[in-house]
Amino acid sequence: MNSGMEIREKRKKIICDLVNDDLYVPMKEKELAMFLQVAAEDRQELKSILMELLAEGRLMLTNKGKYVKSNGRVFTGTFVGNAKGFGFVRIEGRKEDLFVPEDKVNGAFHRDTVQAALLENPKGRRQEAQVIRILERGMKQVVGTYERTRNHFGFVIPDDTKLAQDIYVPKEHSQGAVSGHKVVVEITGYGTDKKSPEGRIIEILGHRNDPGVDIMSIVRGYELPVEFGEKVMNQALRAAKEVSEADRAGRRDLRDVVMITIDGEDAKDLDDAVSVSFDGSCYHLGVHIADVANYVQENSALDREALKRGTSVYLADRVIPMLPHALSNGICSLNEGADRLALSCLMRIDVYGEILDYDICESVIRVDHRMSYTQVKNILADEKILKTEAYQKYADLLPMLRQMEELAAALRSKRRKRGAIDFDFPECKLLLDGEGHPVDIKPYERNVATNIIEDFMLAANETVAQHFYWLEVPFLYRVHDVPDAERIQRLSTFINNLGYYIKAVGRNAGKVSGGEVHPKEIQKLLDKIAGTPEEAMISRLALRSMKQAKYSVESSGHFGLACRFYSHFTSPIRRYPDLQIHRIIKDQLRGRLGEERTAHYREILPEVASHCSDMERRADEAERETDKLKKAEYMKGRTGQCFEGIISGVTGWGIYVELPNTVEGLVHVSKLPGDYYYYKEDACEMVGEATGRTFKLGMPVRVRVSGVDIMTRTIDFSLVETKEEEYNE
Repeated sequence: MNSGMEIREKRKKIICDLVNDDLYVPMKEKELAMFLQVAAEDRQELKSILMELLAEGRLMLTNKGKYVKSNGRVFTGTFVGNAKGFGFVRIEGRKEDLFVPEDKVNGAFHRDTVQAALLENPKGRRQEAQVIRILERGMKQVVGTYERTRNHFGFVIPDDTKLAQDIYVPKEHSQGAVSGHKVVVEITGYGTDKKSPEGRIIEILGHRNDPGVDIMSIVRGYELPVEFGEKVMNQALRAAKEVSEADRAGRRDLRDVVMITIDGEDAKDLDDAVSVSFDGSCYHLGVHIADVANYVQENSALDREALKRGTSVYLADRVIPMLPHALSNGICSLNEGADRLALSCLMRIDVYGEILDYDICESVIRVDHRMSYTQVKNILADEKILKTEAYQKYADLLPMLRQMEELAAALRSKRRKRGAIDFDFPECKLLLDGEGHPVDIKPYERNVATNIIEDFMLAANETVAQHFYWLEVPFLYRVHDVPDAERIQRLSTFINNLGYYIKAVGRNAGKVSGGEVHPKEIQKLLDKIAGTPEEAMISRLALRSMKQAKYSVESSGHFGLACRFYSHFTSPIRRYPDLQIHRIIKDQLRGRLGEERTAHYREILPEVASHCSDMERRADEAERETDKLKKAEYMKGRTGQCFEGIISGVTGWGIYVELPNTVEGLVHVSKLPGDYYYYKEDACEMVGEATGRTFKLGMPVRVRVSGVDIMTRTIDFSLVETKEEEYNE
């Protein structure tokens, strides 16, 4: 065996010595085989050796497939496919993805973990790479539409547009599916250059036109677990018992403290209650969070399922909960008038929003009133409403609600002074009929009541994070890194077109030119654009320039909130990281955080942080795709109609226009009227070659819905011509 390895190493050395020689002329694999006089039966071994040398970073390939001396190393990352056959390799920590030409994909499938070797890179072009090894398949199943052929076999056309090929399904593996059925197909072969991927149907979701099948296709496409297993359900039912005297032992009894929950009208999983009082100089804020960890024991079937899901997922017509309803809507929900176990963060705060001291404890609570955002907003807007029959029962709460409003304003003011970024662009709520068809798209209303809850939760999350940081115990933090200077530079260029600017910190004076940006600069920008037509668009651009928040065992700070310590403590019913830190908090409060438990948490937390960050991204993507689907369906019924909008994006292939209801569509460059247009990247604008007419970010335009593709969830607009000066004023 050793002699075989030695021979292989010698052959590797021969190839490396040849390629590194100054007189070497780059050769393809076939040319190398001829030059080295490799026998036909040994050609496969030569191929294998060359792949190994690429994987080891000792060789690299040119764009023409010739082997040359390596000028870089091999990267491991995630392959991102494209319907046109090429792809990208996304590498953690690398700013720009590697581009993989179609002939260098080498059988990689969307979401595969791959090794990629750099190709020789002509100056000024995007770095290209070749996939040299598939380490792990990322997709075992594909959701799509089945189409049957006359020969009785069929193909599944994937819903995911990043998959370049249809999946071939032999007749014996079709499960009786007919054309138009939405199906889940298990991949049995990933195909080759000459052969399609192959699979077998494992589930028929229904016909593509059946109510609910469209969203269920997204659920299955993202492999979101829906049903809970029998063991998990049994554990949930056993745990869901009313609070007993034994449960209350050793806890602080806060049942006499007046407290309320404030949530959306249709919320059923109420995991936070709030209480406020004022002693003449300081506010006493209580944030009381459901003690889910009391009912979900570590490493139980229930806990393993919650960790696997990572988060609850909120889609247009359904919620896929992290925990079964027996817990999430029952004993863990802080329902009005019921005794509940909680973890309470009790803070003393001065009139300037400064937290003077605090106490974190296990408690037993009883919520006095379950209130909605609308009710609280109405009371604070006009207290006369308390005289109406529907509101009379809340009359005694008015002083506390007023104190809540004052305290929230003080907390917000303090946060803004330190530079916390407050993104306030419209999010949408899709209203569906009984069959799941969209009937309206309304913006979510942000008001005094939503602000109160947001401000109180932020205060509790920050307090808990900094407390456990200074205890120097293992913990899960919510972190948000400083944005890349490159992205901020791009944002600066965009907003300069609209008459705004942002300054860099430290080494760069004036406008951004590569230095770091303080979050306060972003907040100043948002203040300047408040109330302007371009507010929503610039807010989104600023948000896109930020990095994605994630979970980490290191407290590296939260850029958006301009704070050093932050955690997620307030939603253990729907987020696993919150449940995880509740266990750590309870262990610490009870004196159980000894060497053994500390070592245990140090071991498991990095994987919990990574997995929960991944599950959060998956949920966000599924929610985004569902919204895009329903928006496309809504606009399909409005084909031919005209709308006022604002240019929200400019690219080489056209301009994106956003309507007031948050729907976005594309005016393709070929449909821009009256001229040949080219994309001016540095100014992020589309310019007419002959007329000089420009289309810039933030410009108001009038568009007509010219086409909608439900399958790709895309909307096409065409411009409705008005006076030219309206576009170039």
